[in-house]
Amino acid sequence: MNEIALTLSQLPPPLLAWYRVNARDLPWRKTQDPYRIWVSEIMLQQTRVAAVLGYYARFLEAFPSVEALASAPEELLMKLWEGLGYYSRARNLQKAAKLVANRGGFPDTYSGLLELPGVGDYTAAAIASAAFAQAEPAVDGNVLRVITRLTNCHDSIAAPQTKKNIRAQLREIFPAEEGNIRIFNQSLMELGATVCVPNGPPKCLLCPVRDLCLGRKRGTSESLPVKAPKKSRRVEEKTVFLLLRQGQIALRKRPASGLLAGLWEFPNAENALDEPAAAKAVRAWGLEPKAWKNRIAAKHIFTHVEWHMTGYTLEVSGEGPEDFTWVDTLERHAVPSAFARYREEAEGALKE
Repeated sequence: MNEIALTLSQLPPPLLAWYRVNARDLPWRKTQDPYRIWVSEIMLQQTRVAAVLGYYARFLEAFPSVEALASAPEELLMKLWEGLGYYSRARNLQKAAKLVANRGGFPDTYSGLLELPGVGDYTAAAIASAAFAQAEPAVDGNVLRVITRLTNCHDSIAAPQTKKNIRAQLREIFPAEEGNIRIFNQSLMELGATVCVPNGPPKCLLCPVRDLCLGRKRGTSESLPVKAPKKSRRVEEKTVFLLLRQGQIALRKRPASGLLAGLWEFPNAENALDEPAAAKAVRAWGLEPKAWKNRIAAKHIFTHVEWHMTGYTLEVSGEGPEDFTWVDTLERHAVPSAFARYREEAEGALKE
């Protein structure tokens, strides 16, 4: 047995013992219900645990079963997801819920779970292990970091082969007892999230497997994992309009495909417009500016693009285009967090 295989073979006992004492108290860890585990895994994709907790509770209160989610109005689904981002996740949840409801239950294998919309390798493995006690390694960023440090692996974690190799290594050491199978993936993720952390030195003194760690022994752990340099984001300039008319504000729906597809937004135009150019844009919509109230700058960062926004709050008169919807409250319309600063301003203006 080579050094790496020997190191990994000794990993499960101390890791599982540590997890049982130190795991964070999270609601999706108290259930074997595949529906609740699945919802948590989709919400946790590219989203911090702290941000998910409130959404998870509200979501399950509104949709306590897969059947309830399958039959939910899309507008309500989007409203409950508002601010969580990556809205295609919510749409895929409902598509998958309809499939599961039609077949009378969740697929209980990794390959079956992979067939659900929005479920990839990691999510399928996480559900298969936690809900169905299937020995399937779930390899996310936390697990990649833990294992590359533990084995002193200098392969780029962006390379598909690296993830494939680590999955194969973990499959060899997966515990056999059902209770341990259910928590082994979670224990690796927990170690990466709380001890073998990103964006700073690992907390080796708190680590239950520090004596096994080849990266620690060789002084390389802080330089691992190896990552490809990030591509710079594209910057887009936009002008956002909070158009007020007789106690109402204008919204419109974004296109059915693309970024923030099908969600509500405040009318906006490309480029950062000064006030004369902004007035021209308003008039092009068939509206007449009456009173300029406020100018607000904001920025929102997506994965591959940044929006740099200039916003105007103004009173207008006129009908406006057919795709404008005038509302006196934003409570029933899902406005994405990209417009959070303008939503705050709009709610204040509507109260006035």
